[in-house]
Amino acid sequence: MGRNKTSPRTELIIKISLRCPFDDNRRFDIDYYVNTHAPMARDLMGSALKGFEIEHGISGREPDTKPTYVAIAHLYFNSVDAYKSSYGPHAAEIQNDIPNYTDIQPIMQISRVECSDAPKVS
Repeated sequence: MGRNKTSPRTELIIKISLRCPFDDNRRFDIDYYVNTHAPMARDLMGSALKGFEIEHGISGREPDTKPTYVAIAHLYFNSVDAYKSSYGPHAAEIQNDIPNYTDIQPIMQISRVECSDAPKVS
């Protein structure tokens, strides 16, 4: 009935996480990010980008509190080299678009996904 067991990943998945801290004095246009920036970056990185998720922070730990991050993006690749080779040639174009939606410096992390039991949304 419930999901109570996770399985180690058999294939390598690299996740690039970009977190934009919430700040009342900073700007973040989620509509531009979702509808313009993300599709542009996806198209530039091509088939090396296996998928992505964008989260929009709505609250902190307690309801009706400010979120820790206004937005978090996760990009999935088969390897760090796949990320580098797909992002590198387009880095300037992708980075030059950032001022169109935010003045926040994102916090980036590269992770290896060890196990996952993420829900399948249909």
